[in-house]
Amino acid sequence: MENKGTDEVEKLKTKFLSAWHNVKYSWALKSKTYFSRNSPVFLLGKCYHFKADDEDSPTESCSTEVCDAPPATGGDDVEAFRRDFASRVWLTYREEFPALPGSSLTSDCGWGCMLRAGQMMLAQALILHFLGRDWMWSEALALQPLDTETWTTSAAKRLVASLEASLQGERPSDPGPMLHAPGAPGRAEEADIHQREVYHRTLVSWLGDSPQAQLGVHRLVELGLVSGKRAGDWYGPAVVAHILRKAVEEATDPGLSSITAYVSQDCTVYSADVIDSHQSCVAGGADALPLTDSRAVIIFIPVRLGGEKTNPEYFNFVKSILSLEYCIGIIGGKPKQACYFVGFQDDSLIYMDPHYCQSFVDVSTNHFPLQSYHCPSPKKMPFSKMDPSCTIGFYSRSVQDYQTISHELSKVGELKASLFSQNHLSLFLNHCHQIKLIPNMKA
Repeated sequence: MENKGTDEVEKLKTKFLSAWHNVKYSWALKSKTYFSRNSPVFLLGKCYHFKADDEDSPTESCSTEVCDAPPATGGDDVEAFRRDFASRVWLTYREEFPALPGSSLTSDCGWGCMLRAGQMMLAQALILHFLGRDWMWSEALALQPLDTETWTTSAAKRLVASLEASLQGERPSDPGPMLHAPGAPGRAEEADIHQREVYHRTLVSWLGDSPQAQLGVHRLVELGLVSGKRAGDWYGPAVVAHILRKAVEEATDPGLSSITAYVSQDCTVYSADVIDSHQSCVAGGADALPLTDSRAVIIFIPVRLGGEKTNPEYFNFVKSILSLEYCIGIIGGKPKQACYFVGFQDDSLIYMDPHYCQSFVDVSTNHFPLQSYHCPSPKKMPFSKMDPSCTIGFYSRSVQDYQTISHELSKVGELKASLFSQNHLSLFLNHCHQIKLIPNMKA
């Protein structure tokens, strides 16, 4: 009886803590993010220019939430940037989902931000794989800004519901409203849009908050147990890279069989291993199992860009990486506060913030609401505040893509080529940190 009473107290404490985090992180909103009209904006390999042809003011700025249509190309690019950013999949803290493996926690508020950042980077790789870089969500521009009043009211309601559930042993419902599709286009175009939305919805479901989700937080926590990490612990960007690799490699859904993942070893990418990852055996009869270039590879490179703080001499390196079309972003952030870096303007990084606590969404249902998985409001952070520990991600569809990535990296300003031997090429940073690409050619 005593043990049962202790368990009930622990469950109640967990629910109260979840409720508190829910309010805390729902209120953690920031004012609008402003962008200069006079400098290009880079977002995961794409470049946008907000300045219209007839604007000459050197101090003009705009918010992507309010500057919907300035004249000429500047206005077009603002809208294009908004659509592009809002089409990226946004994974945040959630509450009131099924208990995580090895714990009674039903929320990742306060500790799961690096896992969420990793999920966002993984989602971008899956978007490139299934939908392509030019895909944009049809409802991206219909998303409402993260209004403080709306969010705090919603947070207060969830707090009351969560406290009532704590006392009554019931789970609050998630009434999330559905967004309606726009008017019907031609049949062929409609079929194509429908197919892409099926991929979009399937992709999000893989990242859902249930034990059945192939790449969900439950699966990531389960895989983290092998590394000594438990629900409620802090996960670093390197640990998350390895957890993501395992999750992708061990996924059982047939839809994920065409993609795998690779993590560099001590900042060294062994080209032969990446090429082997691209290739898979195909049954060709009793005598032959030919190799085909049939799998895409997500490449994770954990790095440290300085000592206690990021060395300013790496800022241009980070900009160059985020400018590459094969880059799927960087997971890192401030100390003990993870985020997902997707771009930059001038001396500021553009990122997606997982530090919002949202209600659990059951992704196993048909037509589950998608709007909480997309963010209308980008955030900016000075490069100087970036934590030096991070993981860089690339998506390589084929061996040819990998060769292109290697070539592009060789042109990055702060990477220099040095021939170690006839068969070993190392591309390394100017200062204390190295990223090496080693062919490791086989006889």
